[in-house]
Amino acid sequence: MPDVGEGLTEAEILKWYVQPGDTVTDGQVVCEVETAKAAVELPIPYDGVVHELRFPEGTTVDVGEVIISVNVGGDAAAQPQTAQPAAAEPAAKDAAAPAAEEAAPTGRQPVLVGYGVAESSTKRRPRKGATAPAEQSAARSAVQGELNGHAGAAQAAPVAPAPAPVAAARPLAKPPVRKLAKDLGVDLAAVTPTGPDGIITREDVHAAVDLAAASVAAPAAVPVQPQAAEVPQAPQQAQPATGRETRIPIKGVRKATAQAMIGSAFTAPHVTEFITVDVTRTMKLVEELKSDKDMAGLRVNPLLLVAKALLVAIKRNPGINASWDEAAQEIVLKHYVNLGIAAATPRGLIVPNIKDAHDKTLPELAASLGELVSTAREGKTTPAAMQGGTVTITNVGVFGVDTGTPILNPGESAILAVGAIKLQPWVHKGKVKPRQVTTLALSFDHRLVDGELGSKVLADIAAVLEQPKRLITWA
Repeated sequence: MPDVGEGLTEAEILKWYVQPGDTVTDGQVVCEVETAKAAVELPIPYDGVVHELRFPEGTTVDVGEVIISVNVGGDAAAQPQTAQPAAAEPAAKDAAAPAAEEAAPTGRQPVLVGYGVAESSTKRRPRKGATAPAEQSAARSAVQGELNGHAGAAQAAPVAPAPAPVAAARPLAKPPVRKLAKDLGVDLAAVTPTGPDGIITREDVHAAVDLAAASVAAPAAVPVQPQAAEVPQAPQQAQPATGRETRIPIKGVRKATAQAMIGSAFTAPHVTEFITVDVTRTMKLVEELKSDKDMAGLRVNPLLLVAKALLVAIKRNPGINASWDEAAQEIVLKHYVNLGIAAATPRGLIVPNIKDAHDKTLPELAASLGELVSTAREGKTTPAAMQGGTVTITNVGVFGVDTGTPILNPGESAILAVGAIKLQPWVHKGKVKPRQVTTLALSFDHRLVDGELGSKVLADIAAVLEQPKRLITWA
C-alpha cells in the first residue's frame, strides 16, 4: 500500500479490478482505495500475472503492507493463479516459509513481487468478519519470535502478540499514533502495546479510549484462523443492530474529518466574529459578469466574488495568512494564498484548495473554482489538492443557513463562513428598502490573530462585497 498522500498512514481497499490469473501491465489500474482524504486508483508497477490478492475489499490496510503479488518471471501460463488453501497445510509447517513456496508447483517456483514492503514490517487490520491468511499469521509469529531473541524458535501456529512490559522509558509509538493519542487525550504511558517489540498501535489507543468510556466491552484476543482459500472474500457489511437503529463504521474521510476537528477545536483557541452586510451591488455585478465575454463558459456566482474579496482583505492584512508552529514555537507567515473551499461530497466533507489563488485574475479564479467543484462532486479530488491550504471558505448559505461558527481547518489560522443571501428590509440612503443581505462569520486562531486583526479582515471583506468597486481601488 503506497503512501498516496503526505502523512497518510492507511487506506481502505474499495474495489479490486483484477483477480488471480489476470495478466497485468505496468501502469494498469488494479484497485481503488479510499484514504482519509480521497478515493484514489492505484496502478501496478509491474508486467506479469496476478498471483494473489492479499486483502479483500473493505479492508483497511496500513501504508507499506503488501496488498497484491504478481508473477513477473517465466512462462506466465504455467504459473499457479491461486495458492493452495491454507487449511490444508500441516500445522507444524515452518512458520518462516514464504507464501510463494506454498504456491509453487513441483516443476518451478514463481517469481513474485509485491505491491508494498515486506509484510513482517507492518500489521494488517481487516474489518470485523475478515480473517488473515495462515502464512501471514505465521510470518508475524516468526518476526515476533525474532524480536524476542528467538528467531529460530518461531511457532507455525499464529498467536496474538503479547503486550510488552511497561518500561520507565518513553512509550514506543509512531508520530501519527502519538498525535492521535494527543488528540483523544490518551496518556500513552497507560496504554498496553500490542505491536511488534512493544510498539503502541492506533488500535491500542482506540482500545484505551473504549475502556475508559466503558461504552463497549473490549474484544478478547483470539488466534487468527487460516482462510480456506487465497482469494479474499468481501467482509461483512454493517447491519442494523435493531429495527430502530443502524450502525455505520467510521472510516475514510469521515474518520479523518472527526480526528482533524477534534485536534483543531482543542488545540487552536477559536474566536468567531460576525458581520451582516448589504451585498446588493455584488449580486448585480455577478449578473453583469455572467454576460461578459471574458467570463464566457466560466462558473460565475457570489462565491467567486466572496473569494476575491477575501484575497483582497488578506493582501491588506497579511498577518491573517499564517500558521502556528508549536514545535518550533514560531508563527509562520505565508507569502502565498492556497485558498481552501469546503466541499460536501458523498464521502464526507473535504477541503481542496486553489494553489496560489492570490496570483490569479478573476477569470482564472473562476476556472479554478469550477474545476475544484466538479472534481469534488465526481469524487476524484487528489490528496495533493487538499494539502497546503492557508485559509478556507465554507459556503453554508447554499443550505439556506444564515451563518455558523466554523472550525479551523488544521494548520490554518482563519476560515470564513458565508451565509444565505436573502432579500431583507435594509436602511439604504436613509430609507428602508428591500436589499440583498448576508451574514459573514470569520473564525480565527487567537494565538496568532488578535481581535483587531481579525476584525479588520472581516470588515474589509464586508466592505468589498458592499462596494465591489473596491476590488479595483484596493487590489
